[in-house]
Amino acid sequence: MHLTLPRIGTWEAFRSELRRVAAAGVPPEEVSWSRGTAEGGLDLVPEADLAPRREARAPKAFAGFARLVAHHSDPERFALLHLLLDRLQSEKGLMEVRTDPLLTRLYRMEKAVRRDLHKMHAFVRFREVDAQGPRRRFAAWFEPDHPIVEPGAEHFAKRFADMDWTIATPDLTAVFEDGTLRIEDADAGPPPAEDATQALWNTYYSNIFNPARLKPDAMRAEMPKKYWRNLPEARLIPSLIAGAEARVRAMREAAPTIAPARAAAVAAQLREKTMDGGPDLFGHNSLAALNADAEARYPYREGITQLVPGEGPADADLMVVGEQPGDQEDLAGRPFVGPAGQLFDRLAEKAGLPRDRVYVTNATKHFKYEPRGKFRMHKSPTLTEIKNVRWWLDEERALIDPKVILAMGGSAAYALTGNKKDMLKRRSSVETAMGGRGEPVFITVHPSFLLRLPDEESRAREQERFVSDLKDVWKMVEAA
Repeated sequence: MHLTLPRIGTWEAFRSELRRVAAAGVPPEEVSWSRGTAEGGLDLVPEADLAPRREARAPKAFAGFARLVAHHSDPERFALLHLLLDRLQSEKGLMEVRTDPLLTRLYRMEKAVRRDLHKMHAFVRFREVDAQGPRRRFAAWFEPDHPIVEPGAEHFAKRFADMDWTIATPDLTAVFEDGTLRIEDADAGPPPAEDATQALWNTYYSNIFNPARLKPDAMRAEMPKKYWRNLPEARLIPSLIAGAEARVRAMREAAPTIAPARAAAVAAQLREKTMDGGPDLFGHNSLAALNADAEARYPYREGITQLVPGEGPADADLMVVGEQPGDQEDLAGRPFVGPAGQLFDRLAEKAGLPRDRVYVTNATKHFKYEPRGKFRMHKSPTLTEIKNVRWWLDEERALIDPKVILAMGGSAAYALTGNKKDMLKRRSSVETAMGGRGEPVFITVHPSFLLRLPDEESRAREQERFVSDLKDVWKMVEAA
């Protein structure tokens, strides 16, 4: 029996046919497979009665694994997957036996496809072409090792949903128009002409190239030369490598000198002035004045709606510190109003924590995100970002003078104690804040951790533990 799969929708067709022959009990050695056009060869058995005779079963991991393998270029991939499914009917747990020769070969195929998809996502370079409607239009040419256009295009459809684009390959072409993705037979002409964006990209690439960290072998391992002909920045690489040593010398000569010893003493005096419980560095004695001046000084403002300062009574007994404002906080200009903040409020009420005696703020005051189509996906602040804006949190501490501080999550713990490691081990423990009065810092998880838990049972268990943490921290406040 020979089964020919279409070039477009190969995986869906293969999955359907595989179910059919497996349910009919046709042995793998009696079926041959091909993609596109029928291949010559012996018909091992006639395609006679394929009525279902059994229920073919496979573990959940099989479908995702087989989908990747099916996009490998090896002509035997379909037959090998058929053989694997047939063996799974009698060999339970076979998917975990990595030493099995069949699984070893298939896992190598899966790894190769994953790597090819990663290269496609990294090395596709769009160029703007003439638009045929109100949306901007872009085109790209890519040469993968395997027929991965269909699974690979899904990434671009999510990330670049606000523009029309085409990705042509020697196998198939992906076309995205007006929010709809379709796959067409390859119509591979020459790569699109260069545009103004390419020159801008080359300027950006040459400026971020760090000659001091040059490792040509590692670079070629991640960016194989076979991709260079379709990468606009590739023509810059030889000259950047050739000039790396001279640029490093220039960087060394321009490096700043070491600050004199007296600079450390000045910095220490400023820290003491900030954290002695008196006026802050700006010379103000109110949160409103601090926030106004701090906003003018804040370094991270690009792409946000507004900064989100802390909120609560100026004489609060408890200060609660989270990570950063989220999407809803960025829009509202208030902390703890998004899903994580709403969950905190509900659990605080359950714990008997009086919110009117709590000041809430974040380690950073800007919403850091990554755009995904129409959505802004949360992205955690770096340790450098937290350090660069810690002065705002330090001065909130000085003005409010809380009895206890509750640090929720790694970013808050780092801003207050200088350590964000082993958060689950440190949970429910009390540490000492850096600087100032050395306030007691109660460590717990961030409410967003509770929202991310995969099942209802674990969410309920962890929420009860969070409520217990809130009860314990309030007992500390009352005893202080």
